Amino acid sequence: MSKHLPLFIILFVYLGLGALYVRQTPAWQSPDEPAHYNYVRQLADGRLPVMEWGDYDEAYRNEVVSSRFAPQYDITPITYEDWQPPLYYLLQTPIFLLTDGSLTALRFVSLLMGAGVVALAYAIARLLLPQQEWVAWSTAVLIAFIPQHLHMLTSANNDALAELLIATNLLLLLKWTQQPDTSRWLWWLGLLLGLGFLTKGTVYLMAPVIGVAILWEGWRRRRRIIGNGLRVFVPALLLGALWWGRNMAVYGGLDFLGKTRHDAVVVGQIRTAEWIAEYGLAGTVSRFLQTTFNSFWGQFGWMAVPMPQWVYGMLLVLVVTAVSGLFLAPFVWPATNGGAQGWLRRLPISNLQFTILALLTLLTAALHVGYNLTFVQHQGRYLFPALIPLAFGTAVGLGAWAVIMAEKVRQPRLPYLLPIGLGLALVLLDLMALYRYILPNL
Repeated sequence: MSKHLPLFIILFVYLGLGALYVRQTPAWQSPDEPAHYNYVRQLADGRLPVMEWGDYDEAYRNEVVSSRFAPQYDITPITYEDWQPPLYYLLQTPIFLLTDGSLTALRFVSLLMGAGVVALAYAIARLLLPQQEWVAWSTAVLIAFIPQHLHMLTSANNDALAELLIATNLLLLLKWTQQPDTSRWLWWLGLLLGLGFLTKGTVYLMAPVIGVAILWEGWRRRRRIIGNGLRVFVPALLLGALWWGRNMAVYGGLDFLGKTRHDAVVVGQIRTAEWIAEYGLAGTVSRFLQTTFNSFWGQFGWMAVPMPQWVYGMLLVLVVTAVSGLFLAPFVWPATNGGAQGWLRRLPISNLQFTILALLTLLTAALHVGYNLTFVQHQGRYLFPALIPLAFGTAVGLGAWAVIMAEKVRQPRLPYLLPIGLGLALVLLDLMALYRYILPNL
């Protein structure tokens, strides 16, 4: 109990702050929240949504959003998330029915799912660096208190469940790398990956990550590649086939994700080619990078409420410090486990574990860039599927500088102040975001 007390404190503060966001963020003022809500409403009415022409009306949506969802506007026609897999919405349907369609109740369910993400991030960091507890605490702090992430985890959308399943898959996969003869982890991975197929497309990123890990371990041990692959992908594909078969029956052809129908229906979105024509390639790339960075940390509502530039400047300093420290970490980290594994030298992380974290990050970034090759969607929240490796890397990078300072002043416990300082700063930023930026402007 005592060794996990910091995690319980983090979760307690997360739930308290999250409750404030749930109750005080104005209705529908989270990205796509009305469309996610309407998916649950349709399930509660007894029908599984189908993506149809008319589900997306760019002009009407913009009018409603710009009015700040004035009561005279009906949100019922906003149904452009009808193509999404159903698991999150099925879990929310009983809550919808029991609470007479309370948006606040649906938000609280997402908040609780987010608490699971925080706890799993802590468990992953403890698994990777068991001797440096403060890395796990710092990782959990970042997951819990990045303002935009907290904002998303306290809204009605399927990101919370998707992140929960990604985190669970990641933890089990990393456990399996330490016990590769334990096949039960693989069966659980298959089940959870299949549930991810029924939740959101971002969870699909775990399929190639798991596949690479199985190939890596099989090549190293010269056995079990096929058997291990079957243990994961047979149950995963059987579960996924329930949704894919339905989509092909409804939408026709090979549109097993419903994405072709979605792209045909969602007309009017700004295209990247239009921006390149207006701003040039360099201008478009610059706007992509700046908006992605800003909205990763906090750009609220429907991207209409940014934080002041000085806040983003301080956060940029934090990121640069963490990245530089990440390169220093293998050289300054206190030796553990008696030595090094792989190129990470004294960090007790295997090359395979590092590859798993890096591959999830790269695939998430590639998906974000790829989507923006067609549509202008410079939203940093699209990087949240990789938030656990990003937060872990940030904690390690900042921790490297803390280790250097601890050696300079001969205070070996100085790194334990890192999660405390990060936590206080981010909680203050969360409160500022809610009371100085969100509520006055939405």
